[in-house]
Amino acid sequence: MKNLNIWRVVLVMLSVIFMGSLLPKKSVAQDDGFKVGGAVRYNVIATNYEGGASNLNPQFTWDTWRLNVDGSVANVDLSFEYRFYPTFGTHFIHHGYLGYAFSDNVYMELGATQVPFGITTYASHSWWFQGQYYVGLEDDYDMGINFDITGENSKLSLSYFRQAEPEGPVYGGDVTFGNAGAGRYSYDITPGGVFGDTTASIRELNQFNARYAYNISDSWEVGVSAQLGGIYNSVLDEAEMGTAFAGHVVGNFGGGFNLKASYINYNYNAKNDAGDDIEMVQMGAYGFNYPVAKEASIYAVGLAYSIPVEWGPISSIQPYVDYTMIDKANEDFYDTQHLIPGMLVTAGSIYTYIDYAMGKNQPWLTETFGKGLGTGVEDPDWNTRFNINIGYYF
Repeated sequence: MKNLNIWRVVLVMLSVIFMGSLLPKKSVAQDDGFKVGGAVRYNVIATNYEGGASNLNPQFTWDTWRLNVDGSVANVDLSFEYRFYPTFGTHFIHHGYLGYAFSDNVYMELGATQVPFGITTYASHSWWFQGQYYVGLEDDYDMGINFDITGENSKLSLSYFRQAEPEGPVYGGDVTFGNAGAGRYSYDITPGGVFGDTTASIRELNQFNARYAYNISDSWEVGVSAQLGGIYNSVLDEAEMGTAFAGHVVGNFGGGFNLKASYINYNYNAKNDAGDDIEMVQMGAYGFNYPVAKEASIYAVGLAYSIPVEWGPISSIQPYVDYTMIDKANEDFYDTQHLIPGMLVTAGSIYTYIDYAMGKNQPWLTETFGKGLGTGVEDPDWNTRFNINIGYYF
């Protein structure tokens, strides 16, 4: 976008902040102070991909450790989280924002904050997320400003994000689906991948989000979301417009059941460095990039049941099953499926996810990492990974 358009965006945001400052202030002042916390998580893994079960099974890995700081001074909140992934050789910010309540109904977040889109905070029950996470449309974080406006039975979120969240280091960095730009928690478009005879030096720039959720009862929420953002090519010095739309429902019923269901359609409209439309974009997180079909519809549903127990330190067991179908618009590409049955075991501050992850053209459940969300392969078998993730949170 031209500089004039950027300044218009800034002026709009400043106007919203000014109008918010005229609203009645929060009636109860928050005590000053900060809390430091974090987590350590470990994985036990057994894989069975195209070549059969691995001779390394089972594998024990250190999934992550993280540091959190949350608090408030003079009614200005701070929330910050930084994560380290020893197995992947990377570390990066998860989120980091300043928050301010203009009133009991209007709250602002400024910095690296969650993009309001679809089901928040997570559309999934398992450790694996749902399929939309792997194309940047679940639990995504970007750099910008978000306003949450809460009504009696509703919540409206309006956001502007200038760019993706800050990057961390990665191994390597070549531009042929290498690792450049992939040191991050949530999936974003990264510059590099070779499409046709040239690269695509693209990135996310100037994104707008709107999300509206309505509680039709104490137990059920329905909502719609829209996303409009520039996919900027630094060689062409121009941006194409990418879009995403979602509808969702979340509900609790039957004395312990939880349902999460959503439909998403996205179109990451972009050009390569020669000015040609491309059918895939490069996206990355956790230190690795891969190609993603530029346009698809995503169907996701998850069902869980919470069972309170008193088994020593164990207070709850939640069996669940999450399923995603990614229907790619390009008829020459092969669709992605993602099925995760499992359970969450809660024991004080220890949360253990026990998952039997299954995938067809799922980018992480394969010996050919990352191919599944691009062209995919025809008639794939179900690849599987038995995974136990043990996390201690403090």
